[in-house]
Amino acid sequence: MRLRSAFTAVLGAALLVAAVPASASAASGQFRYEYVTVEGYEATGFLNDPPSGECRNLPGVGQENPEPGHSPKNRTNAWATVFTGTNCEGEYFRLRPFTGGASERLKVRSVIFD
Repeated sequence: MRLRSAFTAVLGAALLVAAVPASASAASGQFRYEYVTVEGYEATGFLNDPPSGECRNLPGVGQENPEPGHSPKNRTNAWATVFTGTNCEGEYFRLRPFTGGASERLKVRSVIFD
């Protein structure tokens, strides 16, 4: 009788785990970039633990700002693909996890993490 109860408990736990939706994966760490605000001030933007597989327009350098961001630094544990346009459009460049970075010459407006 105990074996049947143990089996039922294990089966119930397995079904419960299978029924719970998986949480969205995220890149751990920080993605940083530099930009000039609409008012003309130097600023640093960042994304902390950004979601993976989701295009993110970088705050401060969207279509409302004529100046794109630059000097991206990928300090997350995932590959980052940066784009010259919003909505992950235009030319792109990949930045490796943890140490990926580029100079002021690389202009960015959006990013997606693997």
